[in-house]
Amino acid sequence: MEIRVLGCSGGIGGMENRTTSLLVDEDILIDCGTGLAVVPFESLLKIDHVFLTHAHLDHIAMLPMLVDTVGDFRDKPITVHATEETLRILRSHIFNWLVWPDFSAIPDRDNPFLRFQTLAVGESWQQGSREIRALPASHAVPAVGYSLSDGAGGLVFSGDTGPCDALVDALNSMPDLRYFIVETAFPDGQHDLAMAARHLCPSMLSVMLDRLVATPEIFITHLKPGMSEQIVQEIVDKLARFQPRILENGQIFTI
Repeated sequence: MEIRVLGCSGGIGGMENRTTSLLVDEDILIDCGTGLAVVPFESLLKIDHVFLTHAHLDHIAMLPMLVDTVGDFRDKPITVHATEETLRILRSHIFNWLVWPDFSAIPDRDNPFLRFQTLAVGESWQQGSREIRALPASHAVPAVGYSLSDGAGGLVFSGDTGPCDALVDALNSMPDLRYFIVETAFPDGQHDLAMAARHLCPSMLSVMLDRLVATPEIFITHLKPGMSEQIVQEIVDKLARFQPRILENGQIFTI
């Protein structure tokens, strides 16, 4: 599997600040933030599956546009995989004929442009040797992370999460884990806000990583624009022993 970072910012502001979206091979997206906007039309046509961590706008912003753009040109629907709670939010608040058309009923219910598939924590989707499993996360709305594997090695993407012992336990059960992409949205000076919003700051991430038995390469994502320099400095100061790196647009992981 090849995982390419399309966007990894916690907000917008210039071409480099694109919100979360990862392209897996040519046909799978993990989240559908504004990073998807850089993908050419011909490549958009190849996307068959979208796995959402949760329903916050920075992770779903381009999903309505994706379906609208390619639906007429495909011979099968795009399948959105997410928890039942996330799918309920999409149906109620996005694809509701008010904010956006219900593409699960266009052109009709039997031949839609979009279909929804529930994926609960602990469940996995498999296609050939590729496996994507939903992992625990703790966020302000129901959320998951994802593990991706292709028979050897693996990558975990935390999605948006605050401190989550269950996620650490899941990581520790993966002896072949190679990469851990984890959010750190706020600096320590906004610790209380991070706790309220159920995001991480460097000191909270340090506590999580102290419990980690596995030894993956660690990449930090979802830094808030305008605070990124401060967050990076705190990561350097507080997490140096873990040798984390900042995730970058265009970065490619192979597993």
